[in-house]
Amino acid sequence: MMRLPSIMCISMLLLVQCSHLLRAELQGPLSESASTTAISEPEAVTSTEPHSQSKTEADEITTAEKDAKAPPVDLSSSATAPGSNDRKAAKLKDKDKEFAPRTKVMPAALFERLWNDSLMKQQKLKAQIEKIEASQTPAEVVELTPEQMEAQSLYENAMEMLAKPRTDKRVAFTLLRKAAAFNHLKARAELAWAVLLGHWMAFDFHHAADEFESLANEGVAEAHMGLGFLYSAGVGGKNVSQPLALLHYTLAALGDNTLAQMAMGYRYLYGINVPTSCEKALIQYKRVAKKVASKITFANGPVVHRVRLLDELENPGSHETEIVDYYQLLADKGDVQSQVGLGQLYYQGGKAIQQDHQKALEYFTLAANAGNAIGFAFLGKLYLEGSEQIKADNETAFKYFSKASEMGDPVGQSGLGLMYLKGLGVPKDSIKALSYFTQAADQGWVDGQLQLGTMYFTGNGVKTDYKLALKYFNLATQSGHVLAYYNLGIMHAYGMGMLRSCPAAVEFFKNVAERGRWSSRLMHAYSDYKQNRIDEAYMQYSLMAEVGYEVAQSNAAFLLDREEVHVFNDRHEELIRAFYYWKRAAGQGYSAAQVKLGDYYYYGWGTKTDFETAAALYRKASDQQYNAQAMFNLGYMHEQGLGMKKDWHLAKRLYDLAAETNSDAKVPVAIALFKLQMLAKIESIKQSPYRFIFYMDENIAANWDLYMITILTLLLGIIMYTRRPFQQPEQPAQPPQPPANDIAAVAVNATPAAPPASAGASVTPAASTAATAAAEVASTSTTALTATASSGDSSSPTTASSSAGTSSSSNTLDPTD
Repeated sequence: MMRLPSIMCISMLLLVQCSHLLRAELQGPLSESASTTAISEPEAVTSTEPHSQSKTEADEITTAEKDAKAPPVDLSSSATAPGSNDRKAAKLKDKDKEFAPRTKVMPAALFERLWNDSLMKQQKLKAQIEKIEASQTPAEVVELTPEQMEAQSLYENAMEMLAKPRTDKRVAFTLLRKAAAFNHLKARAELAWAVLLGHWMAFDFHHAADEFESLANEGVAEAHMGLGFLYSAGVGGKNVSQPLALLHYTLAALGDNTLAQMAMGYRYLYGINVPTSCEKALIQYKRVAKKVASKITFANGPVVHRVRLLDELENPGSHETEIVDYYQLLADKGDVQSQVGLGQLYYQGGKAIQQDHQKALEYFTLAANAGNAIGFAFLGKLYLEGSEQIKADNETAFKYFSKASEMGDPVGQSGLGLMYLKGLGVPKDSIKALSYFTQAADQGWVDGQLQLGTMYFTGNGVKTDYKLALKYFNLATQSGHVLAYYNLGIMHAYGMGMLRSCPAAVEFFKNVAERGRWSSRLMHAYSDYKQNRIDEAYMQYSLMAEVGYEVAQSNAAFLLDREEVHVFNDRHEELIRAFYYWKRAAGQGYSAAQVKLGDYYYYGWGTKTDFETAAALYRKASDQQYNAQAMFNLGYMHEQGLGMKKDWHLAKRLYDLAAETNSDAKVPVAIALFKLQMLAKIESIKQSPYRFIFYMDENIAANWDLYMITILTLLLGIIMYTRRPFQQPEQPAQPPQPPANDIAAVAVNATPAAPPASAGASVTPAASTAATAAAEVASTSTTALTATASSGDSSSPTTASSSAGTSSSSNTLDPTD
C-alpha cells in the first residue's frame, strides 16, 4: 500500500514525457520560451512548497533565458526586483508573438496541471498519515502468564476436537471448563452457547444470558452474538426486542463474528428491521464467502444435507440406512460399482453415513484392484489432500492419477492438471495443466470446468478471457461447486466480463456463505429431532434461522406448528413465532411455506384474518412452484368467494389442475367436484319453477348442507344393504323313514306312475308329502301282496330303499351328469 503513490508518480512522469513527445510530433518544435514554460510548470506543481520555492525556480529559469537573449541590464535591479515594470513590459511586448503557440499547448498543459495537483494531494495525504502513525504509541506486547498460556492451549485443543467429526465431544467440553476456570473469555462464551442450545449440556437459558452480559462488557464478539439471538428469540428472560438484537448483531459483526455477519447480511438483503440495502448485504456476505472459499480443498468442501421436515412428513422417502446396508452386502460380494459408490459416500459423508476417509480408502482400493478407473482417481484425491487417517503423498497421488488418466477418467485428468498447475510433486507446467483440464471439462467433470474457468479468469497460461471463464464457471455451478459460486460472485460484484449486478453477486455469496463448516449445525439439529430431542433441535434451527438459512426457518416453524416445542408456555406466542418463521421462509421462495403462511392468514393464527393476502400467497405458490395444495385452496376460495370473486368455473379448473399436478389430490378433488356439481344443480333448480322448494322452511335453507349429508348417508346405507351377499335357504329336515315293508310297497305300487327324474332335479317338500300319503294307502289295501313280495324277493326292499334315498341327490351321484 505504501508503494502505490510512488508507482503513480513514476507513471505520471512517464505520461508527461510521452505527452511532450507526442505533442512535438503532432505540432512541431516549440519556441524556447514556450517549451521552457511548459516544462517549468509541472516542476513547480510537483514541488512540496509551490508558493515559495517553485516560484523562485521558475523566475530564475526565465531570467537566465532573458539574459542570454536580451541586452545587458542592471543586475542589481533585476536581482532585487524580479517583478519590476521593465520585465512586465518585456513580457507584454512578446505576448502577441507567444500567444499563437501557447494556445496550442494549453489543453495538454491543463491536463498535466490537473494530474499533478492530484499527485500533490496524494503526497500531502501520505505525509499526514505518516505523521499520525508516528504520533501513535506502539501497542505494548502483553506477555501471557503461565495460567493464561495453559488456558489458551486448553481452548485450542477443545475447539480442534469440536471441529473434527469423529471425536469425543465430552472431552472437549471438559477442556473448555478447565479453560473457563482460568477466566478464558472465549471458553466461557463457548460454554454459554452450549447451555443455550443444549449442545452436549443441559439447558440453562438464564446462566447463558448472564454470561453473555458479562462477556459483552469485555468486548467479546461471540457474547454480542448470543445477546442478539436472545433478544430476537425471546428466551433467557429477555423480551423480544428487534432493535436490541440489531444492535448486538452489529457489534458482533464488527468484531468479525461470522454468524453475526451472515445475520446482518440477511437482514439488509430482505429489509428485516433495517432499510433494504443490497450493497450493505454484499459487504457482509462477501466477507463470509471469502472465509469459506479460503478453506475449500480439492474435495469441494463439506456436503450439507438440508432436510425439510415438512417435506419429509408429506413424502417419506426410503430408509437410507437400509440402502447403505444393501450396497454394503453387494460390495462385500465383490460388486465393483457398489464399492465405488460406498467409497464416495464415505469420502463425502451423508445423512446415513459419517465422513470416514479410512473406509473410503478401503473401498476405493478394492475397486482399483479390480481395474476400475474411478477407484484409481479417488485414491489419487485421497493421497493428494490427506486427512487425519491418511498422510498426504504427492508421489502416490500422481501415480494413481496417471493410471486413471490413461483409462480416460476425467477425475484423474483433472487431478493431473491440478498437480501440474500448482507444481505438486511435479514441475509447474501450465500448458499441460490446460490440456488435462480441457479433457476433463469436455467430459463434464466439475473440477476440470472450475480450474479451466480459473485459468481463463486469471490469465494463467492462457490469454485472459472473461467470457470463457463465465462459461466454465456456470457449468461448474450446475454441479454445485462452491468455488464456482464464489468466482461468479466476484465477477458480478465488480462487473468483470459483464454488467455489474449487486443482487446476483449477493445471491452467489450467500450460497457460498451457507456452505461453511457452521452449516453442520443443521445436521446436528436433524439428528436431535430423530432422537426425539425436540427442544434441542428447535434451538439449533432457530439460531440458523436468524442467520438466514431457509431450511432452518421452515423447520423451526414446523416444530412450533405441531406443538412439539416446550420452550414456551403460551400457545399464542408459539403461533406468532411460527408465523414469522413461515413468513421468512416464504420470502426466500419455499412454496410449502407460502401455503402454510396463507393458512395462517386464512385462519388468523398468529396474525389477523386476511383472505386477500391468503389468496395472494396461494396464487404465488401455484403459479411459481405448481403446488397442488395451493391450487386446491385457491379453488375452494373461488368456490366460496373468499377474498376474491365467486367463480365456480375457475374453481373447477383449479381443482382439475391440482389433481393433474399431484396424484394424491385426486380423492379430495373428486369429492370437491361432486359437491360443486350439487351446488350447480341446486342453483339451476333455484332458477326453475320449482324454486319454491327452497323457501318452504328457512331452517332447511339455512342448513341445507346438513340435510344433504343426511340424505347421502341414507342412500349409502340403502346401497350397502341391497348389495349384501345372497344366502341360500336351508334344506328342510328329511321326514322319518317308513318301515322296510312300506317302502317296498311304495316301490312296487307308486313307481310306475312317477315320472322319471331328470338330471339336476330336486325333490320339493310337496312332492315328498304326496308320495308319503300314497304309500300309506297302498300299504293298507295290499297287505297280502306286500307279504308275498317280501317273502319272494329279498332284494327288492334294499333296491327300493336305495332308489328312494338317492332320488333327491341324483345331480351329484349320476355319473352321466
